[in-house]
Amino acid sequence: MKSLYLDCFSGISGDMTLAALVDAGADRHYIEEELQKIKIEPFTLAWKQVLKQGISSLKVDVLLDKEKLPHQHRHYSDIVKLIQQAEFNENVTSISLTIFEKIAVSEAKIHNLPLEKVHFHEVGAIDSIVDIVGVALAIDSLKIEKIFSSPVPLGSGTIHCDHGVYPVPAPATLDMMRGLPIAPSKYQLEMTTPTGAGIISGMVDEFSIGIPSITIDSIGYGAGTRDLPNQPNVLRVIVGHAEESKHTLLGHHEHDDKDHHHATDHHHHHQS
Repeated sequence: MKSLYLDCFSGISGDMTLAALVDAGADRHYIEEELQKIKIEPFTLAWKQVLKQGISSLKVDVLLDKEKLPHQHRHYSDIVKLIQQAEFNENVTSISLTIFEKIAVSEAKIHNLPLEKVHFHEVGAIDSIVDIVGVALAIDSLKIEKIFSSPVPLGSGTIHCDHGVYPVPAPATLDMMRGLPIAPSKYQLEMTTPTGAGIISGMVDEFSIGIPSITIDSIGYGAGTRDLPNQPNVLRVIVGHAEESKHTLLGHHEHDDKDHHHATDHHHHHQS
């Protein structure tokens, strides 16, 4: 089974995830070509190798045409239509919509809005669309069947946003992490963004303290925007494979031998 482990020791964001997956071998040209199917303002992706506290990692930035910047917010319902109309394969569409729905549901709850009225702010909307669909395309490119993650540090302090000064983690980020393992953090900054929390809550099948039992195929490092004082601000991803057996299929549920044919794995990432 092709597996992915998200090693979130410095948190997670959409751009960190996209860069890390490409660094681990996801097809960058496939991702860039498919992203152009989305009917939004023109954009390009800029890739560069950077050093983060001594670790060479990939950084991705979404560059916009300054003459054609968006002048309005995009509602969640509009983004759903953009993704559906792009006619990606079923797997990419499903992953993209799942992540966006996680974010939108939490934002709706925090702001007491109907789901379809949740909006993503101007340039931030394009960044979110490109990061999330890019991650979906990368997962599809790598043919990932199961996703693991470490516990996730969220950060602390405050952040300035369109609504004013907000606590870290942002309310929507915290809401998405309900029921999921978080890790302590000593840094006064946003380590996990709402997009990162959407990826974790929407896509992770199992949490693991340490690398799960897989044979490693490739490793990728995706750089965050900011620098941390004493550790690299990167997301490490590990792509590998594990042999299927009756025991791994059963997981931690107890079944008699006669029942094992009823146990199924969740393959919601690769239905293409």
